[in-house]
Amino acid sequence: MEGLEAVVINYSVCSSIIDFRIDANTFKKEYIKSDRLINSKPNHTVEELSTSVQNFGAYSLCNLINFTDSGIPFLMTQNIRHNYIDWNIDKYVDDESHALLYKSHCKKGQVLVTMAGEYLGRVAVYDRYKVCSSNQAIAKVTLKPNLNPYIVSTFLNSKHGQNQINRFKTITGQPNINMSLIKSLKIPVFSDSFEIHIENLISESERKRNATAQQYQTAEYILLEAIGLNNFEPNTDSVNIKSYKDSFLKTGRLDAEYYQKKYDDYINLICSYPNGCDTIQRSCVQKDSNFKPEDNEEYNYIELSDIGKSGEIKGCTTAQGIELPTRARRKVKTGDVIISSIEGSLDSCAVITEEYNNALCSTGFYIINSKKINSETLLVLFKSEPMQNILKKSCSGTILTAINKTEFQDIPVPFIEDAIQQKIKENVSESFLLQKQSELLLETAKRAVEIAIEENENEALKYIESLEI
Repeated sequence: MEGLEAVVINYSVCSSIIDFRIDANTFKKEYIKSDRLINSKPNHTVEELSTSVQNFGAYSLCNLINFTDSGIPFLMTQNIRHNYIDWNIDKYVDDESHALLYKSHCKKGQVLVTMAGEYLGRVAVYDRYKVCSSNQAIAKVTLKPNLNPYIVSTFLNSKHGQNQINRFKTITGQPNINMSLIKSLKIPVFSDSFEIHIENLISESERKRNATAQQYQTAEYILLEAIGLNNFEPNTDSVNIKSYKDSFLKTGRLDAEYYQKKYDDYINLICSYPNGCDTIQRSCVQKDSNFKPEDNEEYNYIELSDIGKSGEIKGCTTAQGIELPTRARRKVKTGDVIISSIEGSLDSCAVITEEYNNALCSTGFYIINSKKINSETLLVLFKSEPMQNILKKSCSGTILTAINKTEFQDIPVPFIEDAIQQKIKENVSESFLLQKQSELLLETAKRAVEIAIEENENEALKYIESLEI
């Protein structure tokens, strides 16, 4: 039968797995192939390599945890990426909560493994904050002294490491993998010199990732200095008195949030720009026509979760038209700028690079470009403090608060001088280049580990040396 995959497995193999599995997923051919490759090399389990593997599992303490807007970082599963940690933290805890969560404290050199949910199976080395907590879905592997955590994380992120994790995960309800199975994961033995090569790739990737953020921050500083935000302080008065004529009759809005004085101050700042300004409707081209995907044609699809903090697109979903959600109805071109219309993710803005030309994006984005303002400047502008506040003011709705088309088109855009635009473009372009190089280094490390397992370390080193990064 075409497409049928069948594997014959001895009962002894089924019973050798810790929780005794007989489901078909556990014995997929690709999983069996990875298992045989790993077993053909000297290897150790995670438990044999570590002094402890734990998560805090303190569900009973949930009501006692005080989450704050600042304080001690609290890592969530979405912060753990494949071989790095995203330090754009959404949650923090106070000192008392941190003390309660003593088993969740992260320590330098630990290997963090996500255990549940849509981000299950991501692995990274903790190498930043001295003080940090994490949630119960992140296992912390403390390796024995002098063992290299980067080779462990890179292997577990590789095809063969992921096959192990996906093989053992429970797929009923929310996907998860328990602590016993994490401890049983096998790690091949690599030479010290090869491990150092892998660690150097990861370290260089991290350096370039940091440089990416610095380049973007420079572009943002140039823009904010140009529009006069550096010495600008918006009005924080919570009371604003408006006549009926200047409020509801003019705007159709009665919500108090809309009339905060700080929003008027940000709009006045933009509108007073010496080089002039105009509305989005008159200064930009907006693409809002729907595109109907062909059922059997393959598309790249960009959604909110694919947008990085510096305006880069971190990835996309590739699927046939029939498999795409109904919100995948906008086609984008190189140079377009996509801007989230949903409150809570207004800073999810990105420039469409050549890689994503003709991709589809969610109808939750507005798509614009302009002949007067280059794409990189539009990106930095819409992610800036003034524009983020103006976007927030424009949001309306109850269940899903968002910016409607009319409000969006009326937002003012300053005509930044060409010389300043060029500087911003150079910094943003360099930021994107560094980001790609950082990603390539991680991919190189992962592929090199796979080659070392499938062939040998010499071939893996040749692969690393053949790439110019």
